[in-house]
Amino acid sequence: MSNKKVVENKDFVSVKNGDWLRSKFTLVITALIPIAILIGMIYWFATKGASLIETPVVPVEKLDFERIILHPEEIIAYVRNTGPTEIAIAQVTVNEALWEASIHPNNVIPRLGRATITIPFHWVEGEPYEITAITSTGLKFTDAVEIAKETPTPGWRYFGIFAMLGVYVGVIPVYLGFLWFPFLRRVSKKWMNFFLSLTAGLLIFLGVDALHEAFEVAERTPGVFQGVALITMGTLLSFLVLVIVGKRTIGTQASQKSDLYVRLALAYMIAAGIGLHNLGEGLAIGSAYVLGEVALGAFLVIGFAIHNITEGFGIVAPVASGEKPRNIHFLILGLLAGVPAIFGTWIGGFIYSDIWATLFFAIGAGAIFQVVYEIIKLMSRESEAGIGNLTNFTGLVVGLLIMYITGLFVVI
Repeated sequence: MSNKKVVENKDFVSVKNGDWLRSKFTLVITALIPIAILIGMIYWFATKGASLIETPVVPVEKLDFERIILHPEEIIAYVRNTGPTEIAIAQVTVNEALWEASIHPNNVIPRLGRATITIPFHWVEGEPYEITAITSTGLKFTDAVEIAKETPTPGWRYFGIFAMLGVYVGVIPVYLGFLWFPFLRRVSKKWMNFFLSLTAGLLIFLGVDALHEAFEVAERTPGVFQGVALITMGTLLSFLVLVIVGKRTIGTQASQKSDLYVRLALAYMIAAGIGLHNLGEGLAIGSAYVLGEVALGAFLVIGFAIHNITEGFGIVAPVASGEKPRNIHFLILGLLAGVPAIFGTWIGGFIYSDIWATLFFAIGAGAIFQVVYEIIKLMSRESEAGIGNLTNFTGLVVGLLIMYITGLFVVI
Protein backbone atom coordinates (compact mmCIF):
# COMPACT_ATOMS: atom_id res chain seq x y z
CA MET A 1 0.00 0.00 0.00
CA SER A 2 2.78 2.44 0.91
CA ASN A 3 4.57 1.82 -2.39
CA LYS A 4 1.38 2.66 -4.25
CA LYS A 5 1.13 5.98 -2.42
CA VAL A 6 4.71 6.82 -3.33
CA VAL A 7 3.97 6.16 -6.99
CA GLU A 8 0.84 8.27 -6.84
CA ASN A 9 2.75 11.14 -5.19
CA LYS A 10 5.40 11.00 -7.90
CA ASP A 11 2.74 11.11 -10.59
CA PHE A 12 1.12 14.07 -8.87
CA VAL A 13 4.45 15.95 -8.68
CA SER A 14 5.21 15.28 -12.35
CA VAL A 15 1.75 16.48 -13.40
CA LYS A 16 2.16 19.57 -11.23
CA ASN A 17 5.58 20.34 -12.73
CA GLY A 18 4.17 19.83 -16.22
CA ASP A 19 1.37 22.30 -15.58
CA TRP A 20 3.87 24.84 -14.23
CA LEU A 21 6.10 24.50 -17.31
CA ARG A 22 3.11 24.84 -19.67
CA SER A 23 1.90 27.96 -17.86
CA LYS A 24 5.36 29.55 -18.03
CA PHE A 25 5.69 28.64 -21.70
CA THR A 26 2.28 30.17 -22.43
CA LEU A 27 3.26 33.32 -20.53
CA VAL A 28 6.47 33.75 -22.56
CA ILE A 29 4.65 33.10 -25.86
CA THR A 30 1.94 35.69 -25.11
CA ALA A 31 4.66 38.23 -24.28
CA LEU A 32 6.59 37.53 -27.51
CA ILE A 33 3.65 37.51 -29.94
CA PRO A 34 3.24 41.35 -30.11
CA ILE A 35 7.01 41.77 -30.50
CA ALA A 36 7.15 39.21 -33.31
CA ILE A 37 4.27 40.89 -35.16
CA LEU A 38 5.94 44.30 -34.76
CA ILE A 39 9.25 42.95 -36.12
CA GLY A 40 7.39 41.48 -39.09
CA MET A 41 5.65 44.78 -39.81
CA ILE A 42 8.93 46.71 -39.65
CA TYR A 43 10.69 44.19 -41.91
CA TRP A 44 7.90 44.28 -44.49
CA PHE A 45 7.77 48.07 -44.57
CA ALA A 46 11.57 48.38 -44.75
CA THR A 47 11.83 45.92 -47.67
CA LYS A 48 8.61 46.47 -49.60
CA GLY A 49 6.26 48.93 -47.99
CA ALA A 50 8.52 51.98 -48.41
CA SER A 51 8.38 51.54 -52.21
CA LEU A 52 4.65 52.30 -52.12
CA ILE A 53 5.36 55.88 -51.09
CA GLU A 54 6.76 58.25 -53.67
CA THR A 55 10.10 59.83 -52.85
CA PRO A 56 9.63 63.57 -52.21
CA VAL A 57 11.05 65.96 -54.77
CA VAL A 58 13.07 67.75 -52.07
CA PRO A 59 15.41 65.20 -50.42
CA VAL A 60 15.08 64.84 -46.66
CA GLU A 61 18.67 65.12 -45.43
CA LYS A 62 20.19 66.49 -42.28
CA LEU A 63 23.84 66.78 -41.33
CA ASP A 64 25.05 68.16 -38.00
CA PHE A 65 28.52 69.49 -37.23
CA GLU A 66 29.47 68.12 -33.80
CA ARG A 67 32.90 69.70 -33.46
CA ILE A 68 35.47 71.63 -35.49
CA ILE A 69 39.14 71.28 -34.58
CA LEU A 70 41.97 73.48 -35.82
CA HIS A 71 45.48 72.09 -36.08
CA PRO A 72 48.41 73.71 -37.90
CA GLU A 73 47.69 73.68 -41.64
CA GLU A 74 44.44 71.74 -41.33
CA ILE A 75 40.80 71.95 -40.27
CA ILE A 76 39.04 68.85 -38.97
CA ALA A 77 35.24 68.70 -38.78
CA TYR A 78 33.25 65.92 -37.12
CA VAL A 79 29.80 65.52 -38.68
CA ARG A 80 26.86 63.20 -37.99
CA ASN A 81 23.99 62.18 -40.24
CA THR A 82 20.83 62.84 -38.19
CA GLY A 83 18.41 62.54 -41.11
CA PRO A 84 16.22 59.58 -42.07
CA THR A 85 18.36 58.40 -45.01
CA GLU A 86 22.04 58.00 -45.79
CA ILE A 87 23.95 61.05 -47.02
CA ALA A 88 26.76 61.30 -49.57
CA ILE A 89 29.09 64.30 -49.13
CA ALA A 90 30.15 65.44 -52.61
CA GLN A 91 32.06 68.67 -51.93
CA VAL A 92 33.46 70.78 -49.10
CA THR A 93 33.94 74.55 -49.06
CA VAL A 94 35.84 76.90 -46.76
CA ASN A 95 34.54 80.48 -46.82
CA GLU A 96 32.51 79.58 -49.94
CA ALA A 97 35.60 78.37 -51.85
CA LEU A 98 35.72 74.74 -52.93
CA TRP A 99 38.47 72.88 -51.12
CA GLU A 100 40.01 69.45 -51.31
CA ALA A 101 39.10 67.29 -48.33
CA SER A 102 39.38 63.70 -47.19
CA ILE A 103 36.41 62.03 -45.51
CA HIS A 104 36.86 59.10 -43.14
CA PRO A 105 35.66 56.35 -43.06
CA ASN A 106 33.57 57.16 -46.13
CA ASN A 107 31.86 60.07 -47.83
CA VAL A 108 28.61 58.08 -47.72
CA ILE A 109 27.32 58.36 -44.14
CA PRO A 110 24.53 56.05 -42.93
CA ARG A 111 21.74 57.28 -40.66
CA LEU A 112 23.19 58.31 -37.27
CA GLY A 113 26.64 57.57 -38.68
CA ARG A 114 29.62 59.82 -38.04
CA ALA A 115 32.37 60.99 -40.37
CA THR A 116 35.55 63.02 -40.06
CA ILE A 117 36.26 65.67 -42.68
CA THR A 118 39.94 66.65 -42.86
CA ILE A 119 40.72 69.81 -44.86
CA PRO A 120 44.33 70.80 -45.58
CA PHE A 121 44.09 74.54 -45.08
CA HIS A 122 46.40 77.35 -43.98
CA TRP A 123 44.17 79.18 -41.53
CA VAL A 124 45.12 82.40 -39.77
CA GLU A 125 44.66 82.81 -36.03
CA GLY A 126 41.90 85.26 -35.11
CA GLU A 127 40.14 85.03 -38.48
CA PRO A 128 36.58 83.64 -38.94
CA TYR A 129 36.01 80.57 -41.11
CA GLU A 130 32.85 78.96 -42.48
CA ILE A 131 32.93 75.27 -43.37
CA THR A 132 30.21 73.88 -45.64
CA ALA A 133 29.50 70.28 -46.61
CA ILE A 134 27.56 69.86 -49.87
CA THR A 135 25.71 66.59 -50.36
CA SER A 136 25.24 64.74 -53.66
CA THR A 137 21.70 66.17 -53.83
CA GLY A 138 23.01 69.74 -53.61
CA LEU A 139 21.96 70.51 -50.05
CA LYS A 140 24.39 72.57 -47.97
CA PHE A 141 25.14 72.20 -44.26
CA THR A 142 27.32 74.84 -42.63
CA ASP A 143 29.13 75.54 -39.39
CA ALA A 144 31.50 78.36 -38.49
CA VAL A 145 34.57 79.12 -36.43
CA GLU A 146 34.11 82.69 -35.27
CA ILE A 147 37.68 83.17 -34.05
CA ALA A 148 40.32 80.74 -35.29
CA LYS A 149 42.54 79.35 -32.55
CA GLU A 150 44.55 76.14 -32.39
CA THR A 151 42.63 73.42 -30.58
CA PRO A 152 44.44 71.94 -27.58
CA THR A 153 45.53 68.34 -28.05
CA PRO A 154 45.77 65.90 -25.14
CA GLY A 155 49.15 66.32 -23.48
CA TRP A 156 50.69 67.02 -20.11
CA ARG A 157 50.73 70.78 -20.70
CA TYR A 158 47.01 71.12 -21.44
CA PHE A 159 46.07 68.49 -18.88
CA GLY A 160 47.86 70.68 -16.35
CA ILE A 161 46.19 73.88 -17.56
CA PHE A 162 42.70 72.39 -17.42
CA ALA A 163 43.40 70.78 -14.03
CA MET A 164 44.49 74.17 -12.70
CA LEU A 165 41.25 75.71 -13.98
CA GLY A 166 39.26 73.00 -12.26
CA VAL A 167 41.11 73.58 -9.00
CA TYR A 168 40.52 77.33 -9.20
CA VAL A 169 36.80 77.14 -9.91
CA GLY A 170 35.93 73.96 -8.01
CA VAL A 171 38.30 72.74 -5.32
CA ILE A 172 39.64 75.96 -3.75
CA PRO A 173 36.24 77.73 -3.39
CA VAL A 174 34.73 74.66 -1.70
CA TYR A 175 37.50 74.47 0.88
CA LEU A 176 37.28 78.22 1.45
CA GLY A 177 33.61 77.73 2.26
CA PHE A 178 34.61 75.16 4.90
CA LEU A 179 36.27 77.98 6.86
CA TRP A 180 32.78 79.03 8.02
CA PHE A 181 32.49 75.80 10.01
CA PRO A 182 33.79 77.28 13.33
CA PHE A 183 31.32 80.16 12.99
CA LEU A 184 28.41 77.79 12.36
CA ARG A 185 29.39 75.74 15.43
CA ARG A 186 28.72 78.77 17.65
CA VAL A 187 25.26 79.79 16.46
CA SER A 188 22.00 78.86 18.23
CA LYS A 189 19.64 76.15 16.98
CA LYS A 190 17.28 78.79 15.58
CA TRP A 191 20.06 80.31 13.48
CA MET A 192 21.36 76.86 12.56
CA ASN A 193 17.99 76.13 10.96
CA PHE A 194 18.24 79.52 9.24
CA PHE A 195 21.56 78.50 7.70
CA LEU A 196 20.20 75.09 6.70
CA SER A 197 17.39 76.92 4.90
CA LEU A 198 19.98 79.20 3.35
CA THR A 199 21.79 76.06 2.14
CA ALA A 200 18.53 74.84 0.58
CA GLY A 201 18.23 78.19 -1.22
CA LEU A 202 21.79 77.91 -2.53
CA LEU A 203 21.13 74.42 -3.83
CA ILE A 204 17.78 75.30 -5.43
CA PHE A 205 19.55 78.05 -7.37
CA LEU A 206 22.28 75.61 -8.44
CA GLY A 207 19.68 73.04 -9.50
CA VAL A 208 17.70 75.51 -11.59
CA ASP A 209 20.96 76.84 -13.07
CA ALA A 210 21.97 73.29 -14.05
CA LEU A 211 18.58 72.74 -15.72
CA HIS A 212 18.95 76.05 -17.56
CA GLU A 213 22.37 74.99 -18.82
CA ALA A 214 20.96 71.60 -19.85
CA PHE A 215 18.19 73.19 -21.93
CA GLU A 216 20.65 75.62 -23.53
CA VAL A 217 22.94 72.78 -24.60
CA ALA A 218 19.94 70.67 -25.66
CA GLU A 219 19.04 73.35 -28.21
CA ARG A 220 22.35 72.60 -29.96
CA THR A 221 21.80 68.83 -29.76
CA PRO A 222 20.55 67.20 -32.98
CA GLY A 223 16.80 66.68 -32.76
CA VAL A 224 17.10 62.94 -33.32
CA PHE A 225 18.77 62.58 -29.91
CA GLN A 226 15.79 64.27 -28.18
CA GLY A 227 17.52 66.70 -25.84
CA VAL A 228 14.44 67.32 -23.72
CA ALA A 229 13.99 63.57 -23.23
CA LEU A 230 17.63 63.31 -22.12
CA ILE A 231 17.04 66.07 -19.58
CA THR A 232 13.87 64.39 -18.30
CA MET A 233 15.54 61.00 -17.92
CA GLY A 234 18.74 62.37 -16.39
CA THR A 235 16.94 64.56 -13.86
CA LEU A 236 14.33 62.02 -12.77
CA LEU A 237 16.65 59.02 -12.63
CA SER A 238 19.34 60.81 -10.61
CA PHE A 239 16.68 62.17 -8.25
CA LEU A 240 15.05 58.77 -7.74
CA VAL A 241 18.34 56.88 -7.37
CA LEU A 242 19.45 59.28 -4.66
CA VAL A 243 16.05 59.03 -2.98
CA ILE A 244 16.65 55.27 -2.70
CA VAL A 245 20.18 55.91 -1.39
CA GLY A 246 18.78 58.43 1.09
CA LYS A 247 16.21 55.96 2.38
CA ARG A 248 18.92 53.36 2.96
CA THR A 249 21.21 55.81 4.76
CA ILE A 250 19.27 58.63 6.45
CA GLY A 251 15.67 57.72 5.71
CA THR A 252 13.32 55.39 7.57
CA GLN A 253 16.00 54.21 10.02
CA ALA A 254 17.23 57.68 10.95
CA SER A 255 15.87 57.34 14.50
CA GLN A 256 18.04 54.25 15.02
CA LYS A 257 21.25 56.02 14.00
CA SER A 258 23.34 58.70 15.67
CA ASP A 259 22.70 62.35 14.93
CA LEU A 260 26.26 62.69 13.60
CA TYR A 261 25.72 59.80 11.16
CA VAL A 262 22.53 61.35 9.75
CA ARG A 263 24.04 64.82 9.35
CA LEU A 264 27.29 63.48 7.89
CA ALA A 265 25.38 61.36 5.38
CA LEU A 266 23.45 64.46 4.33
CA ALA A 267 26.71 66.42 3.97
CA TYR A 268 28.07 63.70 1.68
CA MET A 269 24.91 63.81 -0.43
CA ILE A 270 25.20 67.60 -0.73
CA ALA A 271 28.87 67.25 -1.74
CA ALA A 272 27.98 64.63 -4.37
CA GLY A 273 25.20 66.81 -5.81
CA ILE A 274 27.47 69.86 -5.96
CA GLY A 275 30.20 67.69 -7.50
CA LEU A 276 27.89 66.69 -10.34
CA HIS A 277 27.00 70.35 -10.86
CA ASN A 278 30.69 71.28 -10.89
CA LEU A 279 31.32 68.55 -13.46
CA GLY A 280 28.89 70.32 -15.77
CA GLU A 281 30.47 73.66 -14.95
CA GLY A 282 33.88 72.24 -15.84
CA LEU A 283 32.48 70.98 -19.15
CA ALA A 284 31.34 74.49 -20.03
CA ILE A 285 34.69 76.01 -19.06
CA GLY A 286 36.79 73.45 -20.94
CA SER A 287 34.76 73.69 -24.14
CA ALA A 288 34.66 77.49 -23.98
CA TYR A 289 38.44 77.59 -23.54
CA VAL A 290 38.89 75.45 -26.65
CA LEU A 291 36.69 77.83 -28.61
CA GLY A 292 38.61 80.86 -27.35
CA GLU A 293 35.56 82.24 -25.52
CA VAL A 294 36.98 82.35 -21.99
CA ALA A 295 39.25 85.17 -20.92
CA LEU A 296 41.73 83.45 -18.63
CA GLY A 297 42.27 86.38 -16.31
CA ALA A 298 42.12 87.23 -12.65
CA PHE A 299 38.54 88.48 -12.96
CA LEU A 300 37.28 85.06 -14.07
CA VAL A 301 39.06 83.31 -11.20
CA ILE A 302 37.73 85.83 -8.65
CA GLY A 303 34.23 85.56 -10.09
CA PHE A 304 34.05 81.79 -9.79
CA ALA A 305 35.68 81.84 -6.35
CA ILE A 306 33.03 84.26 -5.06
CA HIS A 307 30.20 82.32 -6.67
CA ASN A 308 31.34 78.84 -5.58
CA ILE A 309 32.56 79.63 -2.07
CA THR A 310 28.93 79.31 -0.98
CA GLU A 311 29.03 75.63 -2.00
CA GLY A 312 31.49 74.81 0.78
CA PHE A 313 29.27 76.63 3.24
CA GLY A 314 26.31 74.50 2.16
CA ILE A 315 28.25 71.26 2.62
CA VAL A 316 29.38 71.89 6.21
CA ALA A 317 26.12 73.47 7.43
CA PRO A 318 24.40 70.13 8.24
CA VAL A 319 27.34 68.92 10.42
CA ALA A 320 27.93 72.19 12.26
CA SER A 321 25.66 71.27 15.18
CA GLY A 322 26.21 68.37 17.56
CA GLU A 323 29.29 66.18 17.59
CA LYS A 324 32.16 67.34 15.36
CA PRO A 325 33.13 64.95 12.53
CA ARG A 326 36.71 63.77 12.13
CA ASN A 327 38.91 66.00 9.95
CA ILE A 328 39.28 63.29 7.30
CA HIS A 329 35.62 63.79 6.43
CA PHE A 330 36.22 67.44 5.53
CA LEU A 331 39.05 66.41 3.20
CA ILE A 332 36.87 63.82 1.45
CA LEU A 333 33.85 66.13 1.24
CA GLY A 334 35.91 68.85 -0.42
CA LEU A 335 37.37 66.44 -2.95
CA LEU A 336 33.96 64.94 -3.70
CA ALA A 337 32.50 68.37 -4.44
CA GLY A 338 35.46 70.04 -6.14
CA VAL A 339 37.45 67.45 -8.08
CA PRO A 340 34.65 66.74 -10.64
CA ALA A 341 35.28 70.28 -11.95
CA ILE A 342 38.75 69.10 -13.01
CA PHE A 343 37.35 66.09 -14.87
CA GLY A 344 34.77 68.39 -16.43
CA THR A 345 37.43 70.71 -17.85
CA TRP A 346 39.31 67.72 -19.29
CA ILE A 347 36.18 66.31 -20.93
CA GLY A 348 35.08 69.72 -22.18
CA GLY A 349 38.53 70.56 -23.53
CA PHE A 350 39.33 67.30 -25.29
CA ILE A 351 36.19 65.25 -26.05
CA TYR A 352 33.26 67.62 -25.59
CA SER A 353 29.83 66.43 -26.76
CA ASP A 354 26.54 68.36 -26.55
CA ILE A 355 24.69 65.09 -25.92
CA TRP A 356 26.80 64.15 -22.90
CA ALA A 357 26.85 67.72 -21.62
CA THR A 358 23.04 67.82 -21.67
CA LEU A 359 22.88 64.54 -19.74
CA PHE A 360 25.52 65.59 -17.17
CA PHE A 361 23.76 68.88 -16.43
CA ALA A 362 20.43 67.07 -16.05
CA ILE A 363 21.92 64.46 -13.70
CA GLY A 364 23.46 67.24 -11.62
CA ALA A 365 20.11 69.05 -11.39
CA GLY A 366 18.29 65.93 -10.25
CA ALA A 367 20.93 65.19 -7.62
CA ILE A 368 20.77 68.71 -6.23
CA PHE A 369 16.97 68.73 -6.03
CA GLN A 370 17.08 65.44 -4.12
CA VAL A 371 19.53 66.94 -1.63
CA VAL A 372 17.15 69.89 -1.10
CA TYR A 373 14.42 67.34 -0.40
CA GLU A 374 16.64 65.68 2.26
CA ILE A 375 17.47 69.03 3.88
CA ILE A 376 13.79 69.94 4.15
CA LYS A 377 13.08 66.50 5.67
CA LEU A 378 15.85 67.02 8.23
CA MET A 379 14.48 70.44 9.18
CA SER A 380 10.95 69.04 9.46
CA ARG A 381 12.18 66.42 11.94
CA GLU A 382 13.82 69.10 14.08
CA SER A 383 11.08 71.72 13.80
CA GLU A 384 7.35 71.29 13.25
CA ALA A 385 7.19 74.39 11.06
CA GLY A 386 10.07 73.22 8.87
CA ILE A 387 10.68 75.56 5.97
CA GLY A 388 7.37 77.33 6.73
CA ASN A 389 8.91 79.10 9.73
CA LEU A 390 9.47 82.81 8.97
CA THR A 391 13.15 82.62 9.95
CA ASN A 392 13.70 79.54 7.83
CA PHE A 393 11.82 80.99 4.87
CA THR A 394 13.98 84.11 5.12
CA GLY A 395 17.07 81.90 5.03
CA LEU A 396 15.80 80.25 1.84
CA VAL A 397 15.27 83.64 0.17
CA VAL A 398 18.69 84.90 1.34
CA GLY A 399 20.32 81.78 -0.14
CA LEU A 400 18.71 82.44 -3.51
CA LEU A 401 19.78 86.11 -3.41
CA ILE A 402 23.37 85.21 -2.51
CA MET A 403 23.66 82.88 -5.49
CA TYR A 404 22.10 85.45 -7.81
CA ILE A 405 24.38 88.27 -6.68
CA THR A 406 27.57 86.20 -6.70
CA GLY A 407 26.57 84.86 -10.11
CA LEU A 408 26.91 88.39 -11.48
CA PHE A 409 30.68 88.12 -10.96
CA VAL A 410 30.97 85.10 -13.25
CA VAL A 411 31.72 85.97 -16.86
CA ILE A 412 31.84 83.28 -19.53
